[in-house]
Amino acid sequence: MAISLLVLEDDDGIRESLAMALESEGYTVTSHESAEDALGDAATTGVDLMLVDLMLGGMDGFEFIRQVRRRTDVPIIVLSARSDTHDIVAALEAGADDYVTKPFEIKEVGARLRALRRRPPVRPVEPEPLGDDADVVVVDSQHGPLVLDIGAGVLRRGESQVHLTVTEFRLLREMSDATGRVLSRRSLLERVWDRGYFGDERIVDVHVRRLRTKIETDPGEPRLLVTVRGLGYRLDTA
Repeated sequence: MAISLLVLEDDDGIRESLAMALESEGYTVTSHESAEDALGDAATTGVDLMLVDLMLGGMDGFEFIRQVRRRTDVPIIVLSARSDTHDIVAALEAGADDYVTKPFEIKEVGARLRALRRRPPVRPVEPEPLGDDADVVVVDSQHGPLVLDIGAGVLRRGESQVHLTVTEFRLLREMSDATGRVLSRRSLLERVWDRGYFGDERIVDVHVRRLRTKIETDPGEPRLLVTVRGLGYRLDTA
């Protein structure tokens, strides 16, 4: 089945080049130059992946991503000429999964898309009783256990599901596989964003901060996902 891809880019040349190149890789591409049109299309048809520019007429890419995140966990890659740290962090905190600066090679964009497709899906399912053979990791917290159900692709606290993006789920899974051990930013970058990826390590820091807001009692004083200064991050069970 073809993978549906939404491209939001107001530069005609870039938009058309991306569409042609990615359609040749088997994607079904829908292109838009305005965020308003893209939101309407995504709401009615649904898509599997998104490429989003930040500098747009009308609604900008930051707001577009925030609005998409209220509805879906669809993986989003930002394509932008803005390379300032503030812009990268703002886009990731809005909900983007990856960030590519312009000018870029279309082969790199294709590789990033393939990496996102290989990540385990996070499905919005209703909580169900876990069987004896369920693939889970339990992280104890002050407010009851957090159960990472890898088979179902969800995180639960008691009977409630904790909303995670695809990247947050993958990050927590990798950390849980190494519970009690320090993982460097570079190691997490390669594990979560796929081996062979040499992107910006700031992506890891932003997603760790976002994940802490969802699993920690006090994200400012983390007890589960802790920073080991100069080394990286460690997931503790307490």
